[in-house]
Amino acid sequence: MTRQRKSRASREELLDRCLATFVKAGTIDLSLDQLAKSVGTSKRMLVHYFGGRENIEEGAMALLEQRLRAQFAADSFPAGVSSETVVATLWKRTTSSEARGVLLLVMDVSRRAWNGSARAKAFYAEQQRLWAQLLMKFMPDQLRVEELLQLFQGAVLAYLITGDPEPGRRSLARIFSTTPAMDENSSSGKKARPHR
Repeated sequence: MTRQRKSRASREELLDRCLATFVKAGTIDLSLDQLAKSVGTSKRMLVHYFGGRENIEEGAMALLEQRLRAQFAADSFPAGVSSETVVATLWKRTTSSEARGVLLLVMDVSRRAWNGSARAKAFYAEQQRLWAQLLMKFMPDQLRVEELLQLFQGAVLAYLITGDPEPGRRSLARIFSTTPAMDENSSSGKKARPHR
């Protein structure tokens, strides 16, 4: 293995460990000293590989985006599955105990977006786009997708505060029971009108 390839592999491995540390902490706001200690290296080595804190954060956010994109891809669901099943599965994945650190990290990045970080706003916008794109595959009504996405995000916030996924699960299930023909696979074949 060439020295350059070995260096790239070491950098990627280090970035992977940095992301795992951010997820475990539920925040990106760790000092370089805390980060170095947690990933098992020195602050000097982090600076050597990444050039500074901003580049570590940028790399970690890009890696997180890549992993979230893969986890919530439309093709991870079988063809013909109902939108209700997709949303229930997404809720289950989102509220699993393994996902808690990722949720907290995403909330931390969202906080940065609220405070004006251009990179954090871009991350948030990309997540919104990916979720809408996924949901549109199973529920081809833009207004319904937007409404469902807002409900889902509110349910996630309540889940993070209470630790109880059941109220969110019930609310998401209720939206399907109160709105006829939300699936593209519905018997009428028509797009659902927004429910008011």
